[in-house]
Amino acid sequence: MALPYAADALEPVISRTTLGFHHGKHLAAYVNNLNALLPGSGFEEATLEEIVCQAAGGILNNAGQILNHELYFGQFSALKEGNEPTGALAEAIVRDYGSFEAFKDEFQKKGATLFGSGWVWLSADKDGKLVITQEPNAANPVQKGLKPLLTFDVWEHAYYLDYQNRRPDHLAALWQIVDWNVIEQRYLQG
Repeated sequence: MALPYAADALEPVISRTTLGFHHGKHLAAYVNNLNALLPGSGFEEATLEEIVCQAAGGILNNAGQILNHELYFGQFSALKEGNEPTGALAEAIVRDYGSFEAFKDEFQKKGATLFGSGWVWLSADKDGKLVITQEPNAANPVQKGLKPLLTFDVWEHAYYLDYQNRRPDHLAALWQIVDWNVIEQRYLQG
């Protein structure tokens, strides 16, 4: 997957160096690994979502990381002041969390407290109710029947070069680059 923005577009929140390693090395390794594992697996024609919901072991881990990273890298855009959702998604956040600030606090807390490596997700259930989940390693909310909307990567490779061991600072900074139009479209898709 090609990035939908320039390598330096997310600075200073995510540096060009971090983006180069994260997208150019980590994601590329997952793609190469999955491509090597697919022949003869029965998943050659499956979508990433199908693989993540049905596979196990290395195929699941690599497909999960590809799916997670595609959603992650596809949800950002250049730094914006006062960056908040609008429309139906904003209404759903207020309905389910009371306010955007309360939602952000819970999302960041779940991201900061996930032990080890993984992801924090905002997803929608089949009725459109918003749910925040912690997903370890390569797990994805689609495995629980949820529709993934927004994710923050809490694997150290996502932030260590820029934030060292300050995961909460990284999570707090990411709000500045979330492209809420992308998240809104994911929410509205059937």
